[in-house]
Amino acid sequence: MNFAKVLVANRGEIAWRVMRTAKAMGYRTVAVYSDADREAPHVSFADEAVRIGPSPVGESYLSIDRILEAAHKSGADAIHPGYGFLSENETFAAACEKAGLVFIGPPPAAIAAMGNKAAAKRRMIDAGVPCVPGYQGADQSDANLEKEARKIGLPVMVKAAAGGGGRGMRLVERDADLSEAIRTARTEAESVFGSGELILEKAVVDARHVEIQVFADAHGNVIHLGERDCSVQRRHQKVIEEAPSPAVDADLRHRMGAAAVAAARAIGYRGAGTVEFLLGADGAFYFLEMNTRLQVEHPVTEAITGQDLVAWQLKVAAGEKLPLTQEQVAFSGHAIEVRLYAEDAYAGFLPQTGRIDVWRPAGGTGVRIDHGMKDGLAISPFYDPMIAKVIAHGATREEARSRLVRALRETVVLGPTTNRHFLIRLLEHPEFAAGKATTAFLGRHEFPAPVIDDAHWQLAANLLWRQSAARYPETLRGWRNSNPEPTPIRLAVGNSERLLHVMGSEAIDAVPFHIDGDDIVVDLDALTVRFTDKTYAPPAAAAAGSDGKLRAPMDGKIVAINIAAGDSVTRGQTLIVLEAMKIQHQLKAALDAKVESVAVKEGQQVSNRTILVTMAGDAPAP
Repeated sequence: MNFAKVLVANRGEIAWRVMRTAKAMGYRTVAVYSDADREAPHVSFADEAVRIGPSPVGESYLSIDRILEAAHKSGADAIHPGYGFLSENETFAAACEKAGLVFIGPPPAAIAAMGNKAAAKRRMIDAGVPCVPGYQGADQSDANLEKEARKIGLPVMVKAAAGGGGRGMRLVERDADLSEAIRTARTEAESVFGSGELILEKAVVDARHVEIQVFADAHGNVIHLGERDCSVQRRHQKVIEEAPSPAVDADLRHRMGAAAVAAARAIGYRGAGTVEFLLGADGAFYFLEMNTRLQVEHPVTEAITGQDLVAWQLKVAAGEKLPLTQEQVAFSGHAIEVRLYAEDAYAGFLPQTGRIDVWRPAGGTGVRIDHGMKDGLAISPFYDPMIAKVIAHGATREEARSRLVRALRETVVLGPTTNRHFLIRLLEHPEFAAGKATTAFLGRHEFPAPVIDDAHWQLAANLLWRQSAARYPETLRGWRNSNPEPTPIRLAVGNSERLLHVMGSEAIDAVPFHIDGDDIVVDLDALTVRFTDKTYAPPAAAAAGSDGKLRAPMDGKIVAINIAAGDSVTRGQTLIVLEAMKIQHQLKAALDAKVESVAVKEGQQVSNRTILVTMAGDAPAP
């Protein structure tokens, strides 16, 4: 299984991260890129790069034929899939092997065994791995699933059998919500995974999400590298990951590790994998699923073990034995990772798109930032909006947490709205700081949008004035034939406007900011706000949507249109479903009205602020 040139069938930070290790081990590297990623850092970092198609994933990163064609064209003899995209696709793994390429991942049969949650769970039950009570049977009718859910007892989780990443998943706590949860989970699963098969599981309330990193080679050796706690989640997607788990002691680690190893052995596993468990408050743990790939959060395991997991993947793929035995695995300190996203955490985690104008990742002792970013690179609507993974390691959990907060505060990212301020609030929350956070953490606590204080408004105005004044000769700045007068500057954030006055003599401490046309993005105390200069613009319009025009809140694809011209609609009614960055967003009417026209069709790709529906007046009373 010798190979010399590795093609990374992925993009962004994971592509760049895999290439760094591959190069360090002496391998040549090949990047692939879509049109949207032509200028991405992973493309220029690779020894070679091959274009694989336009921006949509189905025509580029999810195209098996185009990936294999790129390997043939470049002379690559091995493929690393990264995570996401084709990384857990048994058809892709088999196609690589058929083409004579080394697939740096598990055998196709192992991927298939864990690719369907229902089949995987049945297999784990046979292997003696503890599983959550539930239903994973063949009768998939809505009526039967409702019957089985009531038999299990609410609360219950409805899950896409072929799913991952929180897609096609619904928590049902009331019987009245059961039918709708099954219907919407199935619809989403069919859209995202091409399969509407569902499973049901008893919801383990206030549990922790704890996963075990396993590794296996082709010589029969299977070990684990400890656990990661991924309990802090939004929409069933991880926000914070740490190792080790604050809730796991040595005995529990041994038992969970043994169960994870048994799971890997049961399917003839090879390479890096993660076995995910729910850990109840009583210490009982239950198998959830196995991810047959490298995880986003693998850096925290690397930090506490001192091992390079990508190097392990490459060695195992080359036919070598695992570098360590179970007895040789040692842990040191604590590590925490957060996912820095282009999203508005205070508006339902709405994904954001646009150009990153300024990117300055923090450094310092114990800090690692994995990213695929640079100044001027755009967050595309075609892919996941993750900007970077920020990781901190320390001798203790508190040292790691403090270092991570500092790293987030010192990281500068100006452009689209990000979740950086929100992440700091999570890390500083007393419950998380005490190591007590469970999967109920975000649902239990409110994190309202921060108030933009007077200092932030005034700072933005002062910076705009200073930038404007810099265009004139120093001898003319501030010159008047009378006493100095304040300069009025009108700024807006969303629907809020303020008239500020600038004297021009105010001292301005060093602060990250960027001016983009009429906008100025200012970072003050980790809160980044985009202000718009409205000094010479007409007064603010009415509240968004209340003008009778429903606009796209971001770039995306129209997947459902629920109304037609002539329909009467009520405030809060879902009119359009827009899919962006793997999430479906329900766009609702802002007022009671009558639909005049619908400007889009299902399947159409639209840009941010595109007018989708035009409405007029109040709808007539029924």
